[in-house]
Amino acid sequence: MVNVEGFELPDDLYYWQRGLTWAKLEPDGNVRVGLTDLGQKIAGKILTVRTRAKGAKIVQGKAIATIETAKWVGPLESPISGTIVEVNMELRSNPSLLNEDPYGKGWIALLAPSNLEEELKKLIKGGTQEAVEWYKSEVKNRLKS
Repeated sequence: MVNVEGFELPDDLYYWQRGLTWAKLEPDGNVRVGLTDLGQKIAGKILTVRTRAKGAKIVQGKAIATIETAKWVGPLESPISGTIVEVNMELRSNPSLLNEDPYGKGWIALLAPSNLEEELKKLIKGGTQEAVEWYKSEVKNRLKS
């Protein structure tokens, strides 16, 4: 894991740049998705998470969930397309997990991917210089004081 300007950037994930979301390839072929550390910081204290239902078909770049904070309500973009096979039900009763553990207990959903090979080409692979440079740029541009 790399620390970029105080934000974690795990090496084993793929990142959807526009939505600040991540994808993790699971051994069973499914893909776990979530919000980046920077994404949760920008959002602020997350009060509510509404994830699309199990069985829903998701398109890359479209909403997989909606989050509500004290200052914002909006969609979280999915880094990949696929069908939701599991949602993190713990987020309903404890949405702050997205703030506290965005790469662990704060995951959003598990998808059966529909076009993984092609869509991974549109993501940035963690553990690369490209990922570090992208994240540095995002921190600078999105957290201007």
